[in-house]
Amino acid sequence: MKKVTIICFLLMQLFANAQQRLSLSDAVSTALKNNLGIRVAKNNVFIATINNDYGIAGGLPYVTLTGSDNEQSLNLNQTLNGGTKIERSGATSNAASVGVGAGVLVYNGGKVIAEKKRLENVQAVNEYQLTSRGLTLASNVMLKYFDIVRQQSYAKTLEKSIEVSKQKLSIVQTQKEIGVANNADLFQSQLDLNAQLQSLQAQQLVIDQDKTDLLTLLTLKTDSTIIISDTILVDQSIKLDSILNHLDINPDIVAAEKQIRINELLETEILAQRYPSISATTGFNYNRSENSAGSVLFNQNYGPYVGFNFALPIFNGGVYKKQSQVATLTTGNSKLLRDTLVLAYNSIAFKNWQAYKSNLQQLQTQQKNYDLSLQLLDLVLQRFQLRQATIIDVKQAQQSFENAGYQLVNLSYAAKVSEIQLKKLINRLSF
Repeated sequence: MKKVTIICFLLMQLFANAQQRLSLSDAVSTALKNNLGIRVAKNNVFIATINNDYGIAGGLPYVTLTGSDNEQSLNLNQTLNGGTKIERSGATSNAASVGVGAGVLVYNGGKVIAEKKRLENVQAVNEYQLTSRGLTLASNVMLKYFDIVRQQSYAKTLEKSIEVSKQKLSIVQTQKEIGVANNADLFQSQLDLNAQLQSLQAQQLVIDQDKTDLLTLLTLKTDSTIIISDTILVDQSIKLDSILNHLDINPDIVAAEKQIRINELLETEILAQRYPSISATTGFNYNRSENSAGSVLFNQNYGPYVGFNFALPIFNGGVYKKQSQVATLTTGNSKLLRDTLVLAYNSIAFKNWQAYKSNLQQLQTQQKNYDLSLQLLDLVLQRFQLRQATIIDVKQAQQSFENAGYQLVNLSYAAKVSEIQLKKLINRLSF
């Protein structure tokens, strides 16, 4: 008996593990962890972080080591100043050199400083784009998650109505047995029950497909089984001013601001090309040559050196001027794009807040309607049992109850959607 109990317990554990209970927090965390687009965005941040370096901007010194060793066989024919002639076939010559050189940019019109600042802003843009992508993914997961909750609420409303239909069928069967009901009432009650059972099956298909969509968002196997037990609770404390006054922290808007700064720094970099460029160099060279014949049989020199390089562009066909004009126009376009984005997000915020307030106001009335429809359904069923109401009365009461339940959960979901969109705009999603 104990073995049977243990086996049953293990089977129950396996079944429970196979059906994973999923909370909203788990869903969002899993999506952010597994999403391929998020991984790409993170890699872009890593790339931008690596590039954000003074070396990439050209501000760090460089050191190079060079060397060569050449062995040569040649036929020599020389005439020296004193008239001496040297002729030799198969003469050998060896030349070797080694050098260490270092240089550092001293001045180039501020191009290095501007480029380093631009690389910092490029990194920031990628970070804000990652944040924006994460917010979009999180909000999509939340919307799908609560849509599943909504569809399951539909199913619960249908289940409640099915229970009433079963009671109605049982009452008709009892009444028929005592001769106070006919086959028409019995058949109609059975048809009504069958139709609602079919509706519940169709509703379950909607739920299953929604779960498949959610699993896809989470980058999980679509044949996984998940259980969601939750309710739609709407935050009713959101104020319009708190949204509009904080749109400046929206990652898309901040990224647009950073892009303006990037283009301004590109203007500076282009202008800096018109200024002189000065660099300092130093190093150590060693040269050695050895010949088996000729005027110089052996030569060796070595020593340090130091110097400055200077370059000033005088004319290059007006390239820098044209590049500067293009950069200025690009900066202007980035400002226009920023302003367009701000205008669009203000409109989105206001429309979502209007929907949010309207749905909250309707929710209060609809909750009362739902409670009344449930009371009406119970009352009509009692009257039907006492033969004071007809099957049609019961069916109408059921339809009123189902419609009230659908409208209530739809309003709750619509209000939740507006809440999510509003909080997404100011990077305050909570899950």
